[in-house]
Amino acid sequence: MRVSAGLPTGMEGLTYPIPFSDPERVAEIALAAERLGYDSVWGNDHMTTQHYVREEFPVPPRFWEPLITYAYLAGITKTLRFGTGILVLPMRRDIVAVAKQLCTLDHFSGGRLEIGVGIGAYREEFDAVQPDSPLQRGDIVTEGVRAMKKLFTERVSSFEGDFYRYRDVEFFPKPKQANIPILIGGNNHNNIRRAVEHADGWLPAGVHLSQIKTGVALMKQLADHAGRDWRTLEVAPQFIVRIDKTRAKAVDAFQKSQMYKHLVSLRKSTLKGQGDIKMEDSNLIGTPAEIIEKALAYRDAGVTHLLGLYFAAGSVPDLIDQMTMFAEEVIPHITSRQPGR
Repeated sequence: MRVSAGLPTGMEGLTYPIPFSDPERVAEIALAAERLGYDSVWGNDHMTTQHYVREEFPVPPRFWEPLITYAYLAGITKTLRFGTGILVLPMRRDIVAVAKQLCTLDHFSGGRLEIGVGIGAYREEFDAVQPDSPLQRGDIVTEGVRAMKKLFTERVSSFEGDFYRYRDVEFFPKPKQANIPILIGGNNHNNIRRAVEHADGWLPAGVHLSQIKTGVALMKQLADHAGRDWRTLEVAPQFIVRIDKTRAKAVDAFQKSQMYKHLVSLRKSTLKGQGDIKMEDSNLIGTPAEIIEKALAYRDAGVTHLLGLYFAAGSVPDLIDQMTMFAEEVIPHITSRQPGR
């Protein structure tokens, strides 16, 4: 099981205070992730400030475009991989330009790119960037993945969709990797179907172990029906982490964090299927031993990658301390072979 760290490309105001993510600190976090042995970093994608963030903070957050950020970070790192967690395709109108950026980044990073795509957690962002669009965001994601894969694999290709269209495009160079992994983000079962039909894996966020088990069972069923080996598909959930000497301290720090407020805001969208499950129970909150036990249970349920772990912290030094503790006290115990795969 791989373990990766979240990168705050678009997290000021949402999950961290303002200010937090200046360029020097983002680079510091990426370098720490590489030094500590994390597989990759995963940055999120926002174009405009969410309504609840505007109400809380008088100063706007800084949202960095993830691909441009990775272009810089690729030049100051050697082994660290980079993933988009997630790239919100419905906010990006020109799929040929997106594919060109991704292929360029894959080459200039030496083949260290992975792609997570999705609809985005906040409908209000889509409405701001694509006003009055009658289209469903999920359909746009499906179109976008299909359109990109044609560009990645065919010398000359055309695509005619409701949102994305191009004609007679000779797209070169192709990606450096034989296959850039594409993961579909989102907790809804429709995203598992999209992952099986069009991509390389499923990227949910903050889901309880019971929901992972249900999702993996559905993935197996859909893969069998589609003639795919489910073992070739990634199950790569994102989680919030707060690690401490006692569970009480970890839960207290988590519940006082900006990260907790963010999860509350997602109860209306990404996390609306959580019901009465406590957020500390559907994330990695507790002592090292408790987190190891929970992570191994996720691994046994089919998780292949703890993707983009987002540490609940109030400052960058606190964040790096959390990354360090997790790397030293948890990762060695959970990165052995993957049972059942």
